[in-house]
Amino acid sequence: MRHGKKFNHLGRTASHRKAMLSNMASSLIQHKRITTTVAKAKALRKYVEPLITRAKEDSTHSRRIVFSYLQDKESVTTLFNEVAEKVAQRPGGYTRIIKTGNRLGDNADMCIIELVDYNELLLGGEEKSTAKKSRRSRRGSAKKATEAKPEAAVAEAPVVEEAEVVEEAPAAEATEEAPEAKADDASEEAEDKK
Repeated sequence: MRHGKKFNHLGRTASHRKAMLSNMASSLIQHKRITTTVAKAKALRKYVEPLITRAKEDSTHSRRIVFSYLQDKESVTTLFNEVAEKVAQRPGGYTRIIKTGNRLGDNADMCIIELVDYNELLLGGEEKSTAKKSRRSRRGSAKKATEAKPEAAVAEAPVVEEAEVVEEAPAAEATEEAPEAKADDASEEAEDKK
């Protein structure tokens, strides 16, 4: 009987499942994010989170135990050097599963599993905003100039309005004089024709 056995076999033998989870864990540690099915991601989460917890304590014994699971020296080095430093203060929950919909071929539930502390988009873009661009372009300087102009225009706006008010009075007189000037011009033209 199979009562109380809730382990997902993922349609594989034990050796195949162990090798697959080892490879997926190595890929997750090296790339910080992988796309897979939801069932595999849930199995991978149970597989990789104890390894990350083990990596917080950097000892020869911990490294050997993690290597027995991962079977990849580069992944072990990355886990103990980079990942362990970032998750040192986190008490658990090192991975996040984001569902992305269904796969076209077989309609399997797909997702992205990622290490929590490595997603720049969900961190608010703090790292991207602090980094300076080393390359300058004309467009960038033009944008800065247009951004500076509205501030200057706001400061000069009261002066311009006063000048318009002063100019409006002579302009009004000119419009009043304009019909008289037109009549004078018309009478001069009539005399010239004669």
